[in-house]
Amino acid sequence: MEQKRTSGLCPNCRKLISLDETSCPYCGLANPGSRRMRFFLARWAGGNGDLVRIIIYINVAFYFLSLLLNPRGMGMTMNPLMLLSPSEGSLFLLGATGTLPIGHFHRWWTLITASFLHGGLLHIFFNMMALNQLGPFVVSEFGVHRFAVIYIVTGIAGFLLSFFAGIPFTIGASASICGLIGAILYFARSRGGYFGAAMYRQAMGWVVGLVLFGLLVPGINNWAHGGGLAAGVAAAFILGYEERQQEAAGHRVLGKVCIYGTAILLVWAVLQAFSQLLQHAAFLR
Repeated sequence: MEQKRTSGLCPNCRKLISLDETSCPYCGLANPGSRRMRFFLARWAGGNGDLVRIIIYINVAFYFLSLLLNPRGMGMTMNPLMLLSPSEGSLFLLGATGTLPIGHFHRWWTLITASFLHGGLLHIFFNMMALNQLGPFVVSEFGVHRFAVIYIVTGIAGFLLSFFAGIPFTIGASASICGLIGAILYFARSRGGYFGAAMYRQAMGWVVGLVLFGLLVPGINNWAHGGGLAAGVAAAFILGYEERQQEAAGHRVLGKVCIYGTAILLVWAVLQAFSQLLQHAAFLR
């Protein structure tokens, strides 16, 4: 009796495949027909937005954690830009970056962790709103693994540039978000056509808005924004996008390195933050 073959959408790349395959022929996901795999990805992601949603959850969790580490240092002023702002001590412990953490304390790993910290309620709200709008588009056009590489690497590039520019203390997902904008700029310009031209105009509008915002609002790390934007264009050029080149094994390896490496560093940041707090409490006794 001939075995019945079933078809469906890969829970990772959302392309039509045979669910009897041992791996997705497009993205390489192992056992795409597994009920557990389909449930996990659908539960956390809902398709291409999975990693984006998880990143937003992590940012929100780190924001509340930074407030809870030092509730007395929480900003409660009438200034909306400083409303519910964590103390600098809490941000430092959890992985803020800049010439102070890196130059004086050799905390190079903060080039990654700083992207998951925010200085106030409006700061995280607008950044996560932008990530929620831009992220799924980049995932759909570049693939989830290339998205991970672009998001993490451009954040590192933006903060590294601001370090060499002498910025003493900085945080936020803006560098990585600017990296997504840079990737969209390259994609739109490279793709061309009506859709590409429309996307390019929209992306350039975001760039103009970023420049004006950086010039008018004090305390904005324009070096990180510019570095992330330029790195996003470069990363998109090097990695390619789905219409020209589907995700290959090399993309998946790089993506997993970025995802798991970042996860390890974030866990490390939390553990060492609590360790230092406990040491400080023991010293005061």
